[in-house]
Amino acid sequence: MSGELHPAHRDHARSLGDHVYVYAVLSRRAEGVSVGVNLSPHKRCNFDCTYCQVDRGVPGRASTVDLDVLRAELRGTFEAAASGALVADPRFEGVAPAAARLADVAFSGDGEPTAERCFASAAAIVAEERARAGRDTLPVRIITNATTLHLPRVAQTLRLLDDHGLDVWAKLDAGTDAYYRLVDRSRVPFERVLRNLEACACERETTIQALFARHRGEPPGSVEIAAWARRLRAIRAAGGRIGWVQVHTISRPPAESFVSGLTPQELDAIAAAAREALPAARVETYRGTA
Repeated sequence: MSGELHPAHRDHARSLGDHVYVYAVLSRRAEGVSVGVNLSPHKRCNFDCTYCQVDRGVPGRASTVDLDVLRAELRGTFEAAASGALVADPRFEGVAPAAARLADVAFSGDGEPTAERCFASAAAIVAEERARAGRDTLPVRIITNATTLHLPRVAQTLRLLDDHGLDVWAKLDAGTDAYYRLVDRSRVPFERVLRNLEACACERETTIQALFARHRGEPPGSVEIAAWARRLRAIRAAGGRIGWVQVHTISRPPAESFVSGLTPQELDAIAAAAREALPAARVETYRGTA
């Protein structure tokens, strides 16, 4: 999508009426209205990213996921999409018809969706309700930090979703362990993330999401970006398929006040490194909001 951003592109609040788990946002990357499924309403996450937009100082809306409620919310959202009521929400007023289409169902919330014990059950519900609504071509996206993709229960669930339009969007914000620890601040070893990304991309085409920013005024250096590009190249060399690389920077207030966005020129330089590493991949930058 191009041109001037609609205000709804900047409003990625995970809310929809009185729903607890299912929400809707206007997404440039998905190119339409994305129905989100938040399996982490408790706001716990195994990453503590410096740029995260989730305010973890405010208590979450629920401590667990009620799967019956999730199903009802998802079914109601599909019905609202079919009737036109979903895009009649005041947030979407003035959105062009092409941009107001239902673009995907995305597991994307206040934590890592695949780490939640209910992930497999929730994935089955999404597959069932997608079929019930006659949305057999609608992508089911997993927005993931790749930390738990090695777990058998997660790998099995992804394979189930492969038959239901699975599209994995996986995070890779660093090329070195030191930068990973600076930005993502996780106890999960960086090597595990890299192994999981490789295994996932070897099994199915995978999209890489990379968010880069300034930390205390300093952008990621050329050495770091070169290391990141080598990670992309290594995944491809191992037989992994990366079809799309999304290079973006912060667009909403981050968790840490010392974090700020990159310039368009800096994002373009990072994208150029990705294109050199993966000549066949689609590489795009996102400078405003996702």
